[in-house]
Amino acid sequence: MGTMISNGTDVVSFLKEQHEEVKQLFARTLESTGEDRQQSFAALRRLLAVHETAEEEIVHPAARKALPDGTSVVAARLEEEKEAKIALTKVEQLDVDSLEFETQLAQLQASVIAHAESEEREEFARLATEFEPARLQRMRKAAQFAESVAPTEPHPGVESRAANLLAGPFAAMADRAREALSPKHR
Repeated sequence: MGTMISNGTDVVSFLKEQHEEVKQLFARTLESTGEDRQQSFAALRRLLAVHETAEEEIVHPAARKALPDGTSVVAARLEEEKEAKIALTKVEQLDVDSLEFETQLAQLQASVIAHAESEEREEFARLATEFEPARLQRMRKAAQFAESVAPTEPHPGVESRAANLLAGPFAAMADRAREALSPKHR
């Protein structure tokens, strides 16, 4: 058994940091209203899009191969992610200041946090002991790349297809991040 590296340069620490950011954005969205809530919710959706895409393209394939029960561990995570995406798509249709939005977002928050904890325990911690630090660092660079291609907001005057896609719904942001991570773009 190797030891967890805690110098923050590996993919595990990067994705855990993103989990913390996700938790903060859920809390901020639920405790704000109006324009502030709209902005927090947009930031939350963007982070979830790049985070889940990095996991699906980089972490899950590695876990599926490296862990003895990798196939079932990853299948369970993918099922949770699919349910969260469906729930998020429903929340996106709602008025951010409605009670229904708050109720559904709070339910999504609970399932996403439970999912993050399962991931950290069953996938991340085990990969950290399984892989060499250099490999975990390469995986982090790929995950950071996924985040870098998803700008926080479309810049005024930049009417590119990418900017428009990223302003759109969660599914479009996830597609854009996935496209950027595909080998032909790297």
